[in-house]
Amino acid sequence: MEYRYIGRSGLRVSPICMGTMTFPGQCDEKEAFAILDKAYEAGVNFFDTAELYPVPPSETLAGRTEEIVGRWLKTKPRESVILASKVAGAASGWFVPPIRHGLTAMDRFHIERAVEGSLKRLGTDYIDLYQMHWPDTVVPIEETMRAFDALVQSGKVRYVGTSNDTARGTMKSLMVSKYEKLSRFESIQNNFSLLNRRDLTEIAALCREEQISLLPYSPLGGGVLSGKYNQDIRAQGRFSDYVKSPNKRQRLMAARFLNDKTLASTQEYLRIAAEAGLHPVTMAIAWSKQFDFVASTIIGATSAAQLDDSLAAMEVTLPAELLQKLDEVHAKILYPMG
Repeated sequence: MEYRYIGRSGLRVSPICMGTMTFPGQCDEKEAFAILDKAYEAGVNFFDTAELYPVPPSETLAGRTEEIVGRWLKTKPRESVILASKVAGAASGWFVPPIRHGLTAMDRFHIERAVEGSLKRLGTDYIDLYQMHWPDTVVPIEETMRAFDALVQSGKVRYVGTSNDTARGTMKSLMVSKYEKLSRFESIQNNFSLLNRRDLTEIAALCREEQISLLPYSPLGGGVLSGKYNQDIRAQGRFSDYVKSPNKRQRLMAARFLNDKTLASTQEYLRIAAEAGLHPVTMAIAWSKQFDFVASTIIGATSAAQLDDSLAAMEVTLPAELLQKLDEVHAKILYPMG
């Protein structure tokens, strides 16, 4: 097993991270335990959750994922697990999260409230990597970084990271941390896949220059790269539900992930995987983890049986000829997710 360090931190993680946003929305606690156990037994030591999970977010279920992860965590030696969680982003950002009465912000009050809640639900006295789920467009980054630094100094958090962030936003945070001598973001968790290569430009350069690690999420493009939607656009999956959702944000998200260009790209990737003798899931995940600025790729599952092809990617390195074929698809169908 190859282990990698996140940024300049002491966090040594497996190249695959087990995501948990499907618990308990898309699988029950028994199956969640089976998923977590299977990943752990395969050598995965890195697990990612959030106070907002499961997805899609709801007021009644928010926090349940951390509770499940916390109960599972008690079955393992705590120090054998690198545990990541996130404070919900600001209500001024993507959407208004259904927690803390929709008043979330990246200020000291909300960050402290969030971490206390997460520690309690997870049943632990520290979180290895605590991340900002998405940036705040109102609260100055100086206040945000001081609040995160206070958590590190208190021992409740070992390291901090960002998520769904830009190169500019991340760089600004680094400058604040440098000049105010605060704990810095060691990672950035962004959407990154064969269907969404945006981070191969500015984010990749930033990560390399500043020694920050990208933690890709959705390496299967929301499940699209598995090929299931190419077989049946009504295939079981969240985007089949999102397409007809009354929630405008969910419909827009479905249109971004599931459209003519993503399906056409995926058809090409399915052909290349078949020619290479690889499962398309294995190939897609192997691609996302193969870059030097990536520490660990976050996968998800709704059943333990789904994990086989994902976990197989840990031992796969794609050859140069195959990578070139994948690049040719992208050159022909540029940025299918927009």
